[in-house]
Amino acid sequence: MADAGLSLKDIDGIATHHVNDCVAMADIAALLGLKNVRWFHDEFGGGGKAPAIVAQAGLACASGAARNIVVYRALNGRSGVRMGGSGGDRTIQSEELQYQRPYGMIAPAQNYALAAQQHMSRFGTTPTQLGTIAVQQRENAVLNPRALMQDPITIDDYFNSRIITEPFRLFDCCLETDGACAVVITTSEHARSLRQPPVNIRGWAWAIGANDFSNTLGDLTQSPARIVAESLWPTAGLGPTDVDVAQLYDAFTYSVLVQLEDYGFCAKGDAGPMVESGATRRDGSLPVNTHGGFLSEGYIHGLNHICEAVAQLRGQAGERQIDGAAVALSTGGPGYINGISSAIVLEKQ
Repeated sequence: MADAGLSLKDIDGIATHHVNDCVAMADIAALLGLKNVRWFHDEFGGGGKAPAIVAQAGLACASGAARNIVVYRALNGRSGVRMGGSGGDRTIQSEELQYQRPYGMIAPAQNYALAAQQHMSRFGTTPTQLGTIAVQQRENAVLNPRALMQDPITIDDYFNSRIITEPFRLFDCCLETDGACAVVITTSEHARSLRQPPVNIRGWAWAIGANDFSNTLGDLTQSPARIVAESLWPTAGLGPTDVDVAQLYDAFTYSVLVQLEDYGFCAKGDAGPMVESGATRRDGSLPVNTHGGFLSEGYIHGLNHICEAVAQLRGQAGERQIDGAAVALSTGGPGYINGISSAIVLEKQ
């Protein structure tokens, strides 16, 4: 709120998404002393939803339901119980988990690993290409004072890290993090009178596709994110070539790779070579996860990606700033775990 030049009395909306959080949204509002809340959104669910919650807040402001809405995400992923104790959203999937556990499918990494293995088999994607994503994002995190991981890594470090679930090594997997972040949503007109350079919501989309619990899909190399993309670009009136910086949900390195394809930045099967070419580095044609992402900054369920997109569009990202950044994409999880995905396009005003 201080960043926006607002005080507690100015806030009349609050929103979040959660997975068995230890402090409820209503308690947060009360403890902050918010007296004026006339709009709220409190939704159960994890990684796919951050862009959708921000967009919902934008719709509320545009309709006049609220004037200044705080959207936040906070979790004790490292020191607390791991989001429900048995794999995040999977706590509500017990009826399907009973059929997976006998085969060793007990963690999200294993579900993503199956998709990654199929991508590697079908398109020749290599471990080096996955590792390059981890190395590039660590390069960005070194320039981010908020990042948990401040030491650079090499591709040799990647290959020397232990296998978690084939083909994923330690550095293919995101961090478990104690952290929090927030954004303030208001109308474009009101934003012009506030403290910071405004960033506009240009477009958004959300969708539910087939998940990897119970489906008849034979092709795991396409994620539900492709359904989001079909609506996102027409809604925004822009396309992949208009994006200056992309913050792609990176619970695992493979989720970055598959989203590059499903959002149309390259053809299906070409994301591995695209990453290996350097195109997704800060000095490449499409800088990706400039803050270090979940792999190296921290895992705050996608809202930290939106915060980084805003910082880039304001020109306030410090040493990791991308020159001329005017349009940013931020995505939620590609939808493998629960089929839910969303994305938002932000634009410098």
